[in-house]
Amino acid sequence: MNAATQAVTLPGPAGQIEALLDTPVDGQARGTAVIAHPHPLFGGTMQNKVVQTLARAFVQCGWQAVRFNFRGVGTSAGTYDEGRGEAQDMLAVIERLAPQGPLALAGFSFGAFVTSQVCQTLNPLRSPEKLVLVGTAASRFSVAPIAPELHDKTLVLHGEQDDTVALSSVMDWARPQSLPVVVIPGVEHFFHGQLPLLKSLVARHLAA
Repeated sequence: MNAATQAVTLPGPAGQIEALLDTPVDGQARGTAVIAHPHPLFGGTMQNKVVQTLARAFVQCGWQAVRFNFRGVGTSAGTYDEGRGEAQDMLAVIERLAPQGPLALAGFSFGAFVTSQVCQTLNPLRSPEKLVLVGTAASRFSVAPIAPELHDKTLVLHGEQDDTVALSSVMDWARPQSLPVVVIPGVEHFFHGQLPLLKSLVARHLAA
């Protein structure tokens, strides 16, 4: 944990939520990014390398980044709820740490599925300025469509050789929406050896 990372505990619908808040070194944040981690039953936590990389990209671009553990992970209370309760957890984090001001949402794998559900719940009353979905778990869950007005603000990233979530399933989800998908050649689900590239692509999207 670097000096700009603060551990926080938040009240949530299933009890306490464990979270980490990363802030720009100068303390001046342009908004808050809330980032969701991979599947709780398969080792997913807020310390996941892709989640950490997303947080670093947001902080580099001037956002404060919130990572949190879904219910039943780490010291977060509750038990796995197939995405329903996890979406409520994410909404509770937004309500506590980003009740107003510019908001960005991001998620990896199962976290991208949850993020899509949260985005659908918030829109249009609280539409995010930026939306980043990585390794979206479209083969295993019913990922919510992204509202057309958010397409320009959305980055969908997927590895060509993802062996956890087939690229074809993400394309099947994106195709009816005409939602662009950025495919990274030769990359698998966890972006082994390609985290700097992931960070660069996210930072480029945030700066656009």
